[in-house]
Amino acid sequence: MQDLIGPALGTLALAAVGGYLLGSIPFGVILTRLVTGEDVRSIGSGNIGATNVLRTGRKDLAFATLILDAGKGAAAFLIAQTLFPGVPAIAAVAGGAAFLGHLFPVWLGFKGGKGVATFFGLLLAAAWPLGLLAGATWLTVAALFRMSSLAALVAAVAAPVYAVLPVEALGLPTARPVFVLALVTAALIWLRHHENIGRILKGAEPRIGAKKG
Repeated sequence: MQDLIGPALGTLALAAVGGYLLGSIPFGVILTRLVTGEDVRSIGSGNIGATNVLRTGRKDLAFATLILDAGKGAAAFLIAQTLFPGVPAIAAVAGGAAFLGHLFPVWLGFKGGKGVATFFGLLLAAAWPLGLLAGATWLTVAALFRMSSLAALVAAVAAPVYAVLPVEALGLPTARPVFVLALVTAALIWLRHHENIGRILKGAEPRIGAKKG
């Protein structure tokens, strides 16, 4: 048994480091600097995600940032899943580390994004029905209340709940590592949105499509 512990821990560490470095790639910063010469961190909220990239006036860059940020979470999970088939915990560790890398990228002094796009990409890779349900929740809340942050918070809470639903036709409930992954990443999304939560409670959170006055 002890002979197996060392290699297992080494594999988990490798998955964590690889996932973290992949997740740390700040696509929003890279794209805006290459194309516009601007630093997205000096614009709007200072966030490195697609929503703030959109404030540069470049919808194409915002869309590319959204896809790439989602893709790095998905890629970390899928690469680990391919290299270590049948061991969902390793893929979950790699995906979770990629999520942490986006939130706390080593290249930017550990000051990263809020993780929403990476969260959805990760869920789609880990269990696509789970990702679709969470995405549908985001769209529904966003349509009703026109607040991106509120939609993200509700979708984050809903994801672990969806993960344990007994709907075998949709591939649910998910494997335990995927449930834990959804639960931990959801908690981190709430922590990263603490300022948004304060503004929502005060009725001061900007709404989708609202013009700056």
